[in-house]
Amino acid sequence: MKLSYSLDEAVETVRTGGILAYPTEAVFGLGCDPRNLSAVQRLLGAKQRPADKGLILLAANIHQLSDFVPPLSEEIKERILASWPGPVTWLLPVHEHISPLVRGNFQKIAVRVSAHPVCEQLCQRLGHPLISTSANITGKPAATTVQQVGEQLEQHVDLILDKPLGGRIQPSEIRDAFTNKILRAG
Repeated sequence: MKLSYSLDEAVETVRTGGILAYPTEAVFGLGCDPRNLSAVQRLLGAKQRPADKGLILLAANIHQLSDFVPPLSEEIKERILASWPGPVTWLLPVHEHISPLVRGNFQKIAVRVSAHPVCEQLCQRLGHPLISTSANITGKPAATTVQQVGEQLEQHVDLILDKPLGGRIQPSEIRDAFTNKILRAG
């Protein structure tokens, strides 16, 4: 397990197909390049997470999602942009070519524009979204410290970005953009 305080190292880890543990609003996230399907498979294996559940994409802005999400109506854009950047994950339609490893067995994809400065900087420097799922083995508590990440995922994570969490107690809320229904309270 390699620890780093360097955003440059974190970006390089993702660009070279690695798995990164990084701070989010409430817990450490586990991420990789969503277009690198071998990295996505490694991440799913590390978490022992079924691929059919899908993963969240974290972006610096809505424009980074255009390769994953078709154009949205003005009404939907207004709804989601009212909560971004922030701790709300939205289910949006997904382009058909996006792998089921990323979207699961769904015709929608979970996406968020984070207000956490580390998440925002990571995605800005990458120039694309990042997979964002809690850093833990499925069924175990989400890691809130570097030590907890190491205890659960030491052999599977290429780099842990040792920066502070965003101070939230709960993970992001998840909402359906079309119905505005809350699927997970934040």
